[in-house]
Amino acid sequence: MMDGNDIASETNRKGFISQAWTRLSQIYQGLLDKWTPHTKSRWVASFLLLVIFILRIFLKQGWYIVTYALGIYHLNLFIAFLTPKIDPAMDFDEDENGPALPTRASEEFRPFIRRLPEFKFWLSVTKSTLIGFFCTFIDAFNIPVFWPILVMYFITLFCLTMKRQIKHMIKYRYLPFTHNKPKYRTVDSSVTVN
Repeated sequence: MMDGNDIASETNRKGFISQAWTRLSQIYQGLLDKWTPHTKSRWVASFLLLVIFILRIFLKQGWYIVTYALGIYHLNLFIAFLTPKIDPAMDFDEDENGPALPTRASEEFRPFIRRLPEFKFWLSVTKSTLIGFFCTFIDAFNIPVFWPILVMYFITLFCLTMKRQIKHMIKYRYLPFTHNKPKYRTVDSSVTVN
């Protein structure tokens, strides 16, 4: 049986681990908060990380399954980044039986809200690239495959997915990029209307 000292030391140990984990989480969140406004720098760093990953794949001539899985995951993230948060195909007005997105310049300005925000997109790309890079150091993930088939399958999948996404964008008349709110000209008070 455990006596009072063992229970107290176990509680202190759990408290210490919990405090350490909380502190690490705060440091991590602080770093993310500092990186948030630096969009171009973040993406350049992620691109360089991806180039390093690809260089490792080419130099080691292996881990094609890891590369394929990473490509599929990045494609899914990209599609979520291009897709609106509320799918216009499912969002019908009761009056019109049509999409709720504005279709004319005279309608109310509504910014494009993504299913996957840019920062979360970047963070997921960076994390997954790091995980993929570390997987290239584990021989169990180096499964022998004929890589040209994977490349052709990925290109086919990319083309079909993007074709479907572009058709969806054309059908519901939205662009996945928010432009500035339209500015209206002020009417000169010296001009009178008859």
